[in-house]
Amino acid sequence: MVSHVADVCRAGLWAAFSGGWYFDTNVGIYSFTNAFHLYLWLFLLCYPLALYLTCGTSATAWSVYATTIAALLLLLKWINYELHAMFDGRRGLLFRARRVDRDRGATNDDDDDVEMKEIERRAEEGEETHPPRPPPPSSDNDDGGEDNTSLSARGGEEATCSNLDRVERHQAKPCKLEFFGRESPSSSNSSHSREGKDSSQGTRISNDSPGASNRDNDGSTKGTLTTEQVNVTVYEEQPVAVESKPGTSTETVQSSQTPAKNDDGDDYDGDDDTIAEDIVDVRPTLFFESKYIDEVEAMTTTTTSGNDVSDAVKRFRDAGLDVELVMRLAGENVEDESAVHFAENQDDTSPGSIHVFTDRDEFQAYMFDESGSGMILDLASFGLSNPTRNRRTQSNVSFTTSDSDLSPSLAFNRRFLSRPFSTHDAPPGEIEPIQTVKSPKYLLRIFPYVTVPITFDRLALLSLMDRNPKLFHLILSIFLGTAVSVLGYWLLYKELYRDFWIFWICLVIASCQYSLVKSLQPDSSSPSHDDKMSWMSRSVYFCVVSSLVLILDAVLATRPDDWSQTRLYGISLFSRPVVVYVKDALAVFLLFLPVVFMLGLLPIVNTFTIYLLEQLNMHTFGGNAVSGLGAAVFGLTSSLVAAGTLYGFAYGAAVKEKPGQAFIFSVFMALLLPLSYQLSRLATSPKPLWMALKSSCSKRKSPAIEGDDAAAAAAAESDDFIDPMLTSVVKAVKERLSSDLFSSLLIAVVAFGVHVSTGFTSLQPALRTSLYILAASLGFIVHYLLPQLRKQLPWLCISNPVLRSAEYDKFEVIDPAKLTWFEWFYALALFLERNFIYPAVFLSGLTIGYGPIVQKFGPGFGAAIITICGLKMMRSGYSRSSQQFVIVSFTVLLFEYDYPCTAPHHSQFCSESFPLDYFFVSIFLVKFHELILKVKFALVYIVPWQIPWGSAFHAFAQPLSVPHSAMLFLQAIVSALVSSPLNPILGSAIFIASYVRPVKFWEKDYNTKRVDHSNTRLSSQLDKDPGGDDNNLNSIFYEHLTYSLQNVLAGDLMLGRWGRYETGDCFILASDNLNALVHIIEVGNGLVTFQIRGLEFRGTYCQQREVEAITEGVDEDGGCCCCSPGHIPRLLSVNAAFGTRWLAWEVTTAKYILKGYSISDNNAASMLQVFDLRKILVTYYVKSILYYAVTSPKISAWLSDPVINEEVFNAFDSRHHKDVDPALNVNTDEDFDVQVGGVSLARFTSIYYNWIEYCAKTACPDVDRSRNSNIVRLCFALSLLGRRALGAAAQHQHVVLESFLYGLHALFKGDFRITSPKDEWVFVDIDLLHKVVARAVRMSLQLYQDHFTSPDEYDDSAVLFDAIRGRDEEVVICHEGDPAWREAVLSNKPSLLSLRHVVNEGTGEYKIIMLNKRFLSFRVVKVNQECVKGLWAGQQQELIFFRNRNPERGSIQNAKQVLRNMINSSCDQPIGYPIYVSPLVTSYSSTHPQLTRITGAPFTARRIRDAFHRVWRRMQHCWAQRRQNQSSGVSSAPVTIAPSPSPRRPRRDVLQSVQSLGGHTPPQLLRQSARRLTSSSTVGGSSAIGSMATVSSKGSGLGGSALEILDSVDEEASVAAAAAANCRQSSGLDIGDCAQIIDTSFVFSNMNLDQRLSLNWPNDEWRAKGGRNGWKDWFPPVGSVGRVVHVWRPFHPDPVCRTILDKTMFLLEIDGRFVPVAEAGLAVQV
Repeated sequence: MVSHVADVCRAGLWAAFSGGWYFDTNVGIYSFTNAFHLYLWLFLLCYPLALYLTCGTSATAWSVYATTIAALLLLLKWINYELHAMFDGRRGLLFRARRVDRDRGATNDDDDDVEMKEIERRAEEGEETHPPRPPPPSSDNDDGGEDNTSLSARGGEEATCSNLDRVERHQAKPCKLEFFGRESPSSSNSSHSREGKDSSQGTRISNDSPGASNRDNDGSTKGTLTTEQVNVTVYEEQPVAVESKPGTSTETVQSSQTPAKNDDGDDYDGDDDTIAEDIVDVRPTLFFESKYIDEVEAMTTTTTSGNDVSDAVKRFRDAGLDVELVMRLAGENVEDESAVHFAENQDDTSPGSIHVFTDRDEFQAYMFDESGSGMILDLASFGLSNPTRNRRTQSNVSFTTSDSDLSPSLAFNRRFLSRPFSTHDAPPGEIEPIQTVKSPKYLLRIFPYVTVPITFDRLALLSLMDRNPKLFHLILSIFLGTAVSVLGYWLLYKELYRDFWIFWICLVIASCQYSLVKSLQPDSSSPSHDDKMSWMSRSVYFCVVSSLVLILDAVLATRPDDWSQTRLYGISLFSRPVVVYVKDALAVFLLFLPVVFMLGLLPIVNTFTIYLLEQLNMHTFGGNAVSGLGAAVFGLTSSLVAAGTLYGFAYGAAVKEKPGQAFIFSVFMALLLPLSYQLSRLATSPKPLWMALKSSCSKRKSPAIEGDDAAAAAAAESDDFIDPMLTSVVKAVKERLSSDLFSSLLIAVVAFGVHVSTGFTSLQPALRTSLYILAASLGFIVHYLLPQLRKQLPWLCISNPVLRSAEYDKFEVIDPAKLTWFEWFYALALFLERNFIYPAVFLSGLTIGYGPIVQKFGPGFGAAIITICGLKMMRSGYSRSSQQFVIVSFTVLLFEYDYPCTAPHHSQFCSESFPLDYFFVSIFLVKFHELILKVKFALVYIVPWQIPWGSAFHAFAQPLSVPHSAMLFLQAIVSALVSSPLNPILGSAIFIASYVRPVKFWEKDYNTKRVDHSNTRLSSQLDKDPGGDDNNLNSIFYEHLTYSLQNVLAGDLMLGRWGRYETGDCFILASDNLNALVHIIEVGNGLVTFQIRGLEFRGTYCQQREVEAITEGVDEDGGCCCCSPGHIPRLLSVNAAFGTRWLAWEVTTAKYILKGYSISDNNAASMLQVFDLRKILVTYYVKSILYYAVTSPKISAWLSDPVINEEVFNAFDSRHHKDVDPALNVNTDEDFDVQVGGVSLARFTSIYYNWIEYCAKTACPDVDRSRNSNIVRLCFALSLLGRRALGAAAQHQHVVLESFLYGLHALFKGDFRITSPKDEWVFVDIDLLHKVVARAVRMSLQLYQDHFTSPDEYDDSAVLFDAIRGRDEEVVICHEGDPAWREAVLSNKPSLLSLRHVVNEGTGEYKIIMLNKRFLSFRVVKVNQECVKGLWAGQQQELIFFRNRNPERGSIQNAKQVLRNMINSSCDQPIGYPIYVSPLVTSYSSTHPQLTRITGAPFTARRIRDAFHRVWRRMQHCWAQRRQNQSSGVSSAPVTIAPSPSPRRPRRDVLQSVQSLGGHTPPQLLRQSARRLTSSSTVGGSSAIGSMATVSSKGSGLGGSALEILDSVDEEASVAAAAAANCRQSSGLDIGDCAQIIDTSFVFSNMNLDQRLSLNWPNDEWRAKGGRNGWKDWFPPVGSVGRVVHVWRPFHPDPVCRTILDKTMFLLEIDGRFVPVAEAGLAVQV
């Protein structure tokens, strides 16, 4: 603990204070790195100080200092860049291996230098260099000569390594030796060396690379091996032992083997032996078992060498990373292994790109998959994370045998390959440790004849200086360093600091410049490790603040007396004291920069930029929160463009005599309202808008978006999955754009007309006062009173909500949430105040206040003020209407009653007109509300009676928080002003302000990607089942919850179902299993952007305690202090009321209804424990196989296939055929014949023939289905194949339950392994496996589930047949790793079933998972948003900066009053551990069906066109009827058969209730409907049925029982219906008349496919030709003329002529086709 604190203080706090310099104990006390860092920091500190003290404030010293710093940074950055380029292989590189003299303990550098110079000379002269050939190895040469090996350098030059260690070989069989991490070549030479070789001959190692060495018969060398690949051949029969001999510089291996032969039969003398540049030591060989040899041999492949190796691969190899093994690991996570590569830069996000970085001297890696999402590669699990260990491991050797009979399909054991070989693997005493060779030396060519030796690697360079990944970063760092020196010395030149502060400002300058060379990682303000922007933060902040100081100083010097006397609220805006105060404050802030960065009070540059743009847009222009840097720029740019557009009109009105009454000011108002409305309706992120525009401009329109039936059907049949979230967003945005266009035009016209009427000037002040009272009173009722009455605990004193939802008392909800009267009132009131009241209030305030503003501030400045204030008021009224009544009320009360302009004693602080008053009051109230939330969070967290001490530090820090209280409130005020979190240090009672963040909070756009079969390799799916843990599988439910909320969240918020809400609010949705945190990020006019963070289903103990605190009721508590007297009915007790007030959360809704899936899981082991139960499952398995085989459309092709005929039908010709395969067992197979010891064809036929016959009779009646038919033999063969596959998957131990479940799960996920030659005939058509056996396995599990509800129901073949067919259509049965599972869930399929295998605490468990779509009930809990932000910031600081990674740390222990564990668990990984984090999702109110019923659907062009068509048709009808009446004088039939307006809507719900009541419809309802129908028909002369809504293809119909009830209605209703029918016949079309189609929207193209008997067709021929399936590509156009051949009328006594729809239908015959049309779409053809 003490050492950890010391490390944090040394490498954390002090390093943050100094700019990154600290003493690194990991690199050694006397290391060059620490010395370089120390002297560099001292130089940067002392140089400006000494220069200033000696030269003073001279321009020469200033220029010398700036030039020196620029030259120093340029030199350091250039050297660093060149060295990294050298390691990347992008620069000329010479290297050599260093030899160790064990006697002297030193290296022979001089000899190496001579050799290197000789090779360089020869290379320059163009000579071909050949190293001297060493003598051949022999048994009697123990310490002979030295080997010289040729090396191929990266720069194209060659270097020799003399005095290489010589290896002696024992007599052995050939065994190939290769360096670990370099895959052995599988070339023709290698294969040739394995053929025809006896045990006495060796095998020469060959290489396929261009640099591989090849030898002619005469032994001359044709080339050299590359430095990346080395293979050494040894010959042994016994395990190899390497021994070290004192007094020599070589390591030898004793051998009695004769000289080896090369490929041509010559003696192999070893001159092709090469050494890799990264070889470190020679490890002794191992005593190992043959199975390891087999595993390595099975995976040997040819490596990439020479010029094929990329710069990134070379760079990581130099750093000590085993790149080949990393690529193998990455290849398992992508489908195309060839796409795996190391990224050359950070911008490479292509599929398969691997990004590697170091974190605390360990490798970390991540890669991008096919979908563009990143995934972490676990290098630590395979021993690849430690660079030192990797470099040691790469020099180790692995062995493969040269036997040619090894199976190439053996699995590759990565752990064996990654395990470093050591002497501990051999028996003790037989292997003597050897000396380690030192790391290589690099020679960097600087000039043509000048090289510099480099004796360190890349890791040492990275510990010395930060790497600039791009040239732009290098140039930027030099520019920033130079700017810091220029501005810093300018501060000294201006003598702004004196005495001690001169030294201090030099320290600040040094810290800024040092951070450009070596920055602190991780920084206290860095959101994650190794952030790419933290190195420039100090310099940027210093440059910005110092520039402001110098600018203000220059202003003070140039304008000593001439200052504007403009005053705002009695304060001079531009007075000299104000400017001096601001300059001094900024100068002092510069001195505190080290302390500020040490405490982490300033974020990195990009985070601060997002925060600054967001705050500026929100508080200046009334904008919304943003989701990123691009959104911030887009939002502010939109606001500036709108303000620039309005400024010209405002200025034009300002120069008039009466600005508020000028005509051009009315134009300004007419533009202000629609622009504000449009900006409020637009999301800050441009992505949805771009997607909508792209979809509109695209030639190929999305079928799901456009709604075309044929295209949608084609898309449904295709394999492409259309993301419903994307589809919903694009459709909603397109509708909103179309609606906003018409709404903006309407708003502009209305605003101009209202304002130009001078009503806002002539009716004052009565109008203004009335509007203020109306806005305040309506806002109080809607936004305070109603939400309080709807809460679970109104005012925290009433035990139940006063206004309850319709589902509040229901135990289980089966219908969507019903609209209540107070939801209607809330939505209408919200619509009214947003679109009428607040625009009127703000129009009045702008009109009255414009004149005083222009008079006081002038036309130019006044126009800018009125433009900005107007934009903010209007946009806030549209987007944040719930806050406006408080702001307007405070503005009016404060400046019209407390400090009016007419009061002389308040002249120093009086109103500056309503727009300016509103502007500043709105900012003040937002900050004050934030302060209240922070203080509430702090008080709730630290109160002594409920603080949970998660650790000993918490108990120690609790008393220390008492003197900290004053500082706590001061920090709360400051953090509220700048909107920064107030977080507890290490979860204790001591608080500290964190750095500022945007509303989104998390800088990283993190979202969860589910692991399934679409993003994992097939081999890993079969062996390891990746993603098979509960958290990964359960994440799909949170994804579906996100999709559901996207459709309804905006509408539900506008209906008040979540209570009051605002930007930044956090809610927790809690149910039985799902517990998700919903973060509201952006709130606009009809849109909400949010993010969901799903927690674990089975969370920790702490999480469960907090979930219980949410769900438990407090109304049963009857305590009062220490006694229990009870409580008043419907009120809380004293203890309960007191306790609920000390919580940072509250339940706003007890039952929130949302579409979702109910999850039920059954333990498969308990369901299949008994043999009889397993027999039932196998029986259903066989029956399902028979069903899918017989009903398959390919059954005829299978029966006639010659291969199947030969392998199956001929083999099973005899009825006495039997199969005694071990997979068949008497305990599990129903057709097992005990007499024959297996399954016989006769026994199979006796059991399953009735089922086969029924299936064949139903599906393929033309196929021969006798007992001796081929279809029976095919079914028999398939049943044997399916059971053998199950037995093989269960490893032929299906008697054991665990093995049986393992095999069942393997088949369920599709792992079929045909192991018997009897079943190879199935490969004739793979659909026999995919479409028959695989589907049968899954269907059998569903039937087995149904068996427990009705055990004897499926004994009937007809019932079983219908059940399988129905389950195929209704239930999705597949493995949870199958992408079809996710598609089914997101497509809202009604039911799903799967078999899940999870490993819990080392024990495998199988569960049958069933999902049923239903309406889920959630508790909506609103959490103090400052509590969430504070806990998130505290976790980020504790884990990243303080490096406290204890999984049981005190800061994540449960604290019920603040829900600490649930909130901290929802942090981004690796800080938290949510199982799902959604992307930022935008919900639109137009997708909520209930809200659109209240406020109306969006104004789209199609809806407006239809409305005009309906009006035009009614006008035509009226005009035609009037002309006909005038000509004839009597009423006659109208020309157009169109409905007339009815005083009441038809009772469609009466007809729909018939089906819901099972046909028991009260006759009174039918009588009332008939009377209304009769009366309206006789009076109006036309149908009383209202305008027709769009009817789906299936329509809405009744069953047969409903028709019988309609037939049996009493006589009164029948007579009325008949009268109505006769009236219609006399006044409309009848059979034989000609009619013309005038509106194709009334054509029912799919009515003939309706299965619910909405219409009874006269004959089947007309029905077959009466829809799209009969029309094919034809559709009746407008103007088509046909003859009426049949009529359906409501309540007709004849069932054939009756329709249960509420409209008369006509059947037209047009060119042999029959078209059903509603009467509103027809006109009489004269």
